[in-house]
Order: sequence, then C-alpha cells, then structure tokens
Amino acid sequence: MTEAELAASRRFTILTVCTGNICRSPLAEYLLRQGLEQWGIVNLASAGTGALVGSPMTPQTLAIAHEYGASEPEQHRARVLATDYLRGADLAIALTRAHRSEIVGRLPRGSRRTFTLREFARLLKAIQPSDLGKVAGLPLDDISGRFAELVDVAASLRGYVAPPEDELDDDVVDPYRRSDEVYRLSASQLVPAVETILSRFEMAATITPTSV
Repeated sequence: MTEAELAASRRFTILTVCTGNICRSPLAEYLLRQGLEQWGIVNLASAGTGALVGSPMTPQTLAIAHEYGASEPEQHRARVLATDYLRGADLAIALTRAHRSEIVGRLPRGSRRTFTLREFARLLKAIQPSDLGKVAGLPLDDISGRFAELVDVAASLRGYVAPPEDELDDDVVDPYRRSDEVYRLSASQLVPAVETILSRFEMAATITPTSV
C-alpha cells in the first residue's frame, strides 16, 4: 500500500465524555456520527467519568436523539472512561470544563486535542477558509489528515478567540434526574455546538487551494 493509500485509509477517532454516559456524551456521539458517517473513516465513541455501566440512554435523551435523526441510539450502553480510550482519540470532546480537566489530568499530552463541546464549536466558528491553507493542501481523500489539521487550527486559536462572558457557557448542563425542561435546555446547548462542528468538518473535508 502506498503512502497516499495509507493516508486515505487512516481513521479519525472522536471520543465524547460526560459523567454517567447516558445523557450528554452519547447524544453528542450519535449526532456527530450521523453527520460524519458520509466520510467513512470516522470512529465515534463515548464514555463517562462515573458511568452507569451498561445502562442505555435515558428515555428523554433517546427521544431527543431520535428527534434529531440519530441512527439506532437505543444501541448505546454506558461505559467508564479509560485512559486507553484517550490515547486512541484524535479528538476528545468533554461536555464540561470539569470533564476536560479530568481528561487532561489523565493524559496531559492530549491537552491540545481536548476541548469542551461548546469551546470547540466556539473556536471552530471563528475559522475562515483563509485559515485552512494547510488543510486545503492535503489530498481530498486524506480526510483523517484534514480533520487532524482542523483540530490543530482550533487549538492554535486558544487565547486569541474571546472566551464567553460567563465561563459556564463552555459547559453543557447535566439533565440527569431533572425535568424535561432541563433536558431541553441541555439539548439547546449541545445541538447547535454539534451543528457548528459538523459544518467545519465538512469545510475541512472539501476545501481546495482555490478556496483559500
């Protein structure tokens, strides 16, 4: 297999992390999977820092997942976050700053590719085609390489893109054992962030040097 063929076949792994792994992280996982499956090389997984091991999504989360078109979210079963999962992730997405801190504490060398969901979306939203010259220079079939470069661009914007006025705006609220209204609030924070992430991944996958 040639170097170009190896690059084209290399997979890109995304891990989403919350606490119980039955509400926020699996919803993010399944919505990202739904949006990224067209590229064929993305692995999606989730885990929880205090997972309710073996449990499915809560009924409220399952209903929201179906509402937004997720495929077979009833297959989800919660699992505990393991450091090996982090080592294998090209991108780790935490649902709160506390989850991000725990991830970085376990694997400090992974800090550059670890973000909260809403932080990652905020940084990606600031990216313009002109920022993606290196991405555009990669072969169109090297999707994994393009996605990895996009993550690197987002990381480079830390300290340059203004943080939210309230640091809590980088978190997604935990709806577990709370009202339907809190589930809806949580989804209203999570879904737009996922949509922004998907739009920027699509940009990274399709951009060409003439677009930069």
